[in-house]
Amino acid sequence: MHTREEKLQAFGRLLDVLDQLREKCPWDCKQTNESLRPNTIEETFELCDALMKNDTKNICKELGDVIMHVMFYARIGSETNDFDIADVCNQEADKLIFRHPHIYHPSQVGAPDPKPLPYGEHEEHRQFADAKTSEQVLKNWEQIKLKEKDGNKTVLSGVPDSLPSLIKAYRIQDKARNVGFDWQKREDVWQKVHEELHELEAELAKGDKERSTRELGDFLFSVINAARLYKLNPDNALEHTNQKFIRRFNYIEQHSIKEGKPLADMSLEEMDKLWNEAKEYEKN
Repeated sequence: MHTREEKLQAFGRLLDVLDQLREKCPWDCKQTNESLRPNTIEETFELCDALMKNDTKNICKELGDVIMHVMFYARIGSETNDFDIADVCNQEADKLIFRHPHIYHPSQVGAPDPKPLPYGEHEEHRQFADAKTSEQVLKNWEQIKLKEKDGNKTVLSGVPDSLPSLIKAYRIQDKARNVGFDWQKREDVWQKVHEELHELEAELAKGDKERSTRELGDFLFSVINAARLYKLNPDNALEHTNQKFIRRFNYIEQHSIKEGKPLADMSLEEMDKLWNEAKEYEKN
């Protein structure tokens, strides 16, 4: 692995390359925050794909693309004299120091070379200074954010509107949990799951699409809640199932091609048989 000096040199090298491209490349010259945004979303999802597959080679590659986008936005910010990459890094460092009073004394916010100090001396942070588990840290995190000058004004305001609905539901529930709004016993959530399922079935039986849609949302929200309580990530779980379905369906399609028989001409029984073969193949 590289030394700290080599890492800083590499970061500076990338800054230099980006500056040169911004000045000399016709495509880079005309980019704006708005024009880059779709590319940033795509790069983020490509990184997520690599992470799910634990593809270390592509994780490294996609991290580079994401870092480049962060630096590009900072370069645009510097051109309007709003902020630059140093402001981005320093603001993030100060935020992390402020939100970790069990590691840093508040006096270290803004320090050029922050070091962990004896904690518990600052009245405002004393209640947070003894966090010893990840659960305590997360619980304190939300309360500390509400105390920040430019932080969240409400507990749920920190959940981005543009998050995918499944992830947003998980984050909403998790943030509510951090301030004590949660089931006392995780087993109690199953009564809510069953209740929401029965309500969904009742509306489906009536054929009311609008009410059924609302009840489906309630049911999915309750299932996500159950996953959270049992420390399962529903988004990761669903993506694993997506990939499993893709593998098995591709197995069916490959066999249909070999046999020269289009999928549309195969019976459900034939496809079920191949599906079960794919399942057995995965076990071996």
